[in-house]
Amino acid sequence: MKILKAMLGMTAAVAVSLLATGASAQTYPERTITMVVPFSAGGPTDTVARLVAESMSKDLGQQIVVENVGGAGGTLGAGRVAAANPDGYTILLHHIGMATSATLYRKLAYDTLGSFEYVGLVTEVPMTIVARKDFEPTDLKSLIEYVKANKDSVTVANAGIGAASHLCGMMLMSAIQTPLTTVPYKGTGPAMTDLLGGQVDVMCDQTTNTTKQIKGGTIKAYAVTSPKRLDIMKDIPTAVEAGLPGFEVGIWHGVYTPKGTPAEINDRLSKSLQVALKDQNVAARFAELGTTPSPEADATPAALKAKLESEIARWKPVIDAAGEYAD
Repeated sequence: MKILKAMLGMTAAVAVSLLATGASAQTYPERTITMVVPFSAGGPTDTVARLVAESMSKDLGQQIVVENVGGAGGTLGAGRVAAANPDGYTILLHHIGMATSATLYRKLAYDTLGSFEYVGLVTEVPMTIVARKDFEPTDLKSLIEYVKANKDSVTVANAGIGAASHLCGMMLMSAIQTPLTTVPYKGTGPAMTDLLGGQVDVMCDQTTNTTKQIKGGTIKAYAVTSPKRLDIMKDIPTAVEAGLPGFEVGIWHGVYTPKGTPAEINDRLSKSLQVALKDQNVAARFAELGTTPSPEADATPAALKAKLESEIARWKPVIDAAGEYAD
């Protein structure tokens, strides 16, 4: 009899829990949502996040507050979300570093593929190969020749291990088969400041961070890493056009929730993301930054999961070959 009562009690508890979850999912969201960005405020990923968060807030009827949790190449912020309550009120917007951290960091506080649910892809931002404005090479071909001949003195800036600029810089050195002196900074802002001031020579970074300076003539641009030229900078060739075969690098961004977040809540966030990416203001601001919103078919859990899996496989040999690990 005692066993039967215990079993009935457990069944009732499970039923109540399921009903509560269902009710919560149906009325979600009921309060402010925190979107964690694992990089500093004002950087390219933060810019993307704030544009998307503003539009999603309108659709959801609750404010999404962006919280910057920088450090350790984006892994601190990702770890914060992985450990959060899976109720849909703590979400993550991360870039390609979500995939590369699986190899860059040999010890992580979370399982890259197993600790999250997937909401959808947001955008894929092209990179630019740029240099201080008075750097001697005039085009990408002469840049490659110059750095090969002066590899011991040329410096390449990045925003820290795991940052988009670090990843693109590694890919560039791998493509030209020439190791260069890298200068890591604590964020994109300081790296760009020193490039503008001539303290470092070269950087490979997102259009969201370089477009303004390129158009203003304060830095020199050699190529974009997109498959075709960008409408906002049509005079700048693609890396492939300029003599670097197969060099296409895009810094994609996606939205995640903690593992165990109810499917109904995840679906609601995915649908809201799709609405935001169709927002004319978002599209216009993205265009100013040299990128475009992901199509609806990519702003889905399945598309983001597939992208993450394929990118982990793509970047692992590049990182292993470079031999640069964060731990």
